[in-house]
Amino acid sequence: MIWRATEQWFASIKAFRDDILSAIHEVHWIPSWGDVRMTNMIKDREDWCISRQRAWGVPIPVFYGEDGEAIITDQTIQHVAELFREHGSNVWFKWDVKDLLPEGFTSEHSPNGTFKKETDIMDVWFDSGSSHQGVLTTREGLRRPADLYLEGSDQYRGWFNSSLATSVAVTGHAPYKQILSHGFTLDGKGLKMSKSVGNVIDPMKVMQQYGADIIRLWVASVDYQADARVSNEILGQVAEVYRKIRNTVRFMLGNLNDFTVDKIVPTQDMPELEQYMLVKLNHFIDTCLNNYSAYQFLNVYKALQNYCSLDLSAFYMDIAKDALYVQPKNSLVRRSAQTVLYKTVVAMTKILSPIIPHTAEEIWQNIPGALAISKYVQLTDMPENEPIADAEALEKKWTALLAVRDDVFKSLEKARDAKQIGKSLEASVTLYVKPETAFLKNVENLDKLLIVSQVLVKDCEDAPESADRYDRLSVLVSVAEGQKCERCWAVLPSVGEDPEHPTLCAQCAETVRHDYAGVTLD
Repeated sequence: MIWRATEQWFASIKAFRDDILSAIHEVHWIPSWGDVRMTNMIKDREDWCISRQRAWGVPIPVFYGEDGEAIITDQTIQHVAELFREHGSNVWFKWDVKDLLPEGFTSEHSPNGTFKKETDIMDVWFDSGSSHQGVLTTREGLRRPADLYLEGSDQYRGWFNSSLATSVAVTGHAPYKQILSHGFTLDGKGLKMSKSVGNVIDPMKVMQQYGADIIRLWVASVDYQADARVSNEILGQVAEVYRKIRNTVRFMLGNLNDFTVDKIVPTQDMPELEQYMLVKLNHFIDTCLNNYSAYQFLNVYKALQNYCSLDLSAFYMDIAKDALYVQPKNSLVRRSAQTVLYKTVVAMTKILSPIIPHTAEEIWQNIPGALAISKYVQLTDMPENEPIADAEALEKKWTALLAVRDDVFKSLEKARDAKQIGKSLEASVTLYVKPETAFLKNVENLDKLLIVSQVLVKDCEDAPESADRYDRLSVLVSVAEGQKCERCWAVLPSVGEDPEHPTLCAQCAETVRHDYAGVTLD
């Protein structure tokens, strides 16, 4: 190899370096260390070699006179620009010099009128780094600066850098408001993918196996600011999360089969549990929208996962089954539960749409009344919070209730292990409350919250030695008295008292009598 010094074209960074450094601090960098990284690259930079010796590319529009002097004038530059605009840049390579120069052009450097054209091309980073001029400045409807430049972390030396330099040189400002850089995709062991090694994950095969939404959900599930690992095992885990989200939505849609938007219950008329769930929905919306705005898609993914698994599946949906399946079909309790499910699935679908758009669209087409809002979920606005009266006090109360619920569940599990009960509906629970939990005496439907058949609330002084003691209260689990209702499965003394429906509890007998009056089975 022979190293040879050749003439090149340079752009002087030093001449406007301070302006570039100032522009860097006007940009929002994601991750935040991008500011420091770009500053360190610019602060000691002197010149930028913008010429390359290639047979293809964007030509450097320079002519040479007979004395070897470079000829760069506004007249020649504008003329070449017009030729490129009309015929394309390849005319530089195809046409003779005389056809590239303005008609009648003369120069003191070529008394005989003979010229040569530059054979070097522009550095490709100068080419791509000027894209802001071609896109943002000349296209109608677009504006400077761009909202976001998005690329891999290697582009701090490439596109991010060259775009910044060319824009500051021309306008004094960066061409972008924000820079977001991401890492690279590695295999499950953190190694670079290589066909020869055989560790490449083919996106087409993944889509054929799982669908495109699984790939999109995986992208949301990783910290894109660092290198991301992917393997069949990792994709399988993401597919499991997707399945849980889909099952949660399926439950909501299934229980909206007889619901229409004219049956929406005003929030102030709902039971406290449903009002509390709308407070939780507000928190979920806030969390997701704030993280979307900050490009923190991993946090959106976590919020979706936690909301579906903890707030909905493991909590509300378990309790709401009584309201949805057992209560009279047009009762306030059931319609309130359906209203919560409706508002939840509408908001969730909108939030899901940027990440798993195909699934979101499928959901949207099956939500009652959704098509009256918009034909496609992608054309709707993101959800907004609904004001809830006394939301802070409501949340404080239900936080305490859920803490009590956790203690009761521990005692139920203990009784289950001791073979005292099987399912929780076989249990009767007595709560011996302290002053801080005395409010439980005034809470309705504690049996539904605790998913037991009977609940008694007494003062802590009455707690027997056999009761389980916790910080907030003591809990005694016993076998519920009565028989099992065939409809609601609760064990209650009222089962058998209704001669018309001897296998049902009093509430279920009345519901059946009301909802199914005149209905006969062939």
